[in-house]
Amino acid sequence: MVSPAGRSDRWMVVGFLVFGILSRLVPHPWNVTPVMAIALFGGATLPKGWSLWLPLAIVGVSDALIGWHATVPFTWGAVLLISLLGWWLRPRPSAGRVLAGTLAGSVLFFLVSNFGVWLVGGLYPRTAAGFWSCYVAALPFFRSSVVGDLVCSAALFGGYAAATALRPARQTAGRAGFP
Repeated sequence: MVSPAGRSDRWMVVGFLVFGILSRLVPHPWNVTPVMAIALFGGATLPKGWSLWLPLAIVGVSDALIGWHATVPFTWGAVLLISLLGWWLRPRPSAGRVLAGTLAGSVLFFLVSNFGVWLVGGLYPRTAAGFWSCYVAALPFFRSSVVGDLVCSAALFGGYAAATALRPARQTAGRAGFP
């Protein structure tokens, strides 16, 4: 699954970059974009440098177009952590581990981004009650995020597994990953 930054890796990065940015710019249900799935998939499949820069570039460019917000360090940090979570999938990718990684990534993003909303967003008082209110108010967004992350991760990892299974054996020799 992991390969040196070859021509196909570069095209995959460019494709994910464009797709990820566009997915945040077009109308979509709240928190349903492929960005978290791209971060997890990139962490699992791309060379480590690319796997970190790709999701940061997606959120950086799209946030520049959508508008900056006070919680940028938290949302970008969460995306970066999800890319690192993808590194955990590298040695033994399987459907179960992808499912666990996807759910962990959704929870991680929920916890980190809403902590940022509570801390610097100005919407909730910096009290225990405000902290609790922030997370409770975010639950509908979390549900959407989990569904979107599961669907997008299944599409990316499943599509990749299907595509690599169809490649002639000589092209996949030496690549770790899905059968």
